Parts: sequence; structure tokens; C-alpha cells
Amino acid sequence: MSDTYDMDRRPPCWEPGEPCPNSCAHEHYRRVIDNHVSLTGPWAGWRLAGRELVGPGGIRIPERRLQGLLWRADATDLRDATRKRNAAAKARQQSLVKVVVVGLGEWRERDVGTSAG
Repeated sequence: MSDTYDMDRRPPCWEPGEPCPNSCAHEHYRRVIDNHVSLTGPWAGWRLAGRELVGPGGIRIPERRLQGLLWRADATDLRDATRKRNAAAKARQQSLVKVVVVGLGEWRERDVGTSAG
């Protein structure tokens, strides 16, 4: 490889001063120099442009906004997991309580006696 390749990171098939020989070389140049990357799979239609994620409709999401959205999603997941864990613990505690209903007349006769009355 020549020093020119290392300097501007052109693919080896693209000579300096010449027009782009093919689309592959042009895509490589855009990806390495401009950081323009088209995504595939479930991200089809999205692309990276510099430090921003660009949606299919052209909406740009800066890095800080994406970090904020991911933080919010993570915090929401933690909150929901804590609520679920607390609800399960509360259900376990509540199942240990036993309520016994005794008629007042029966209780007096059994524990206090008839003379108290």
C-alpha cells in the first residue's frame, strides 16, 4: 500500500485524482471518511451519519439523545423489576396472616366467664 492510501484511506482500486471506479469503493470511502453506514436487518432504512443515527424519515438522533433514551429505558426496567419483586414479597407476607372470627358471646363465656357481665 502506498502512503496516499494511508493518508486519505481510499480503497486500493481508487487511484488519487481519478473518479470513483465503482460503487463498492465509493461506499468504502463514505464509511471510512464520513462515517456514513447503512444498517441492515431490523435496522433496514436506518443509517449512521457522523455521530448521529438517522431514521428512514430523515429524523436525526444525536448521540446524547440516544444515551438519554437508553438510560430511561434501563431505569424503567429497574423500576418495574423492583415493583414486581416488592409485590411478590407483599403477597407472601399477606398469605401468612390468619384472621379468626369469634362471636363476642362465646368469647366472654369461655375466657371471662358469666360473672363479668
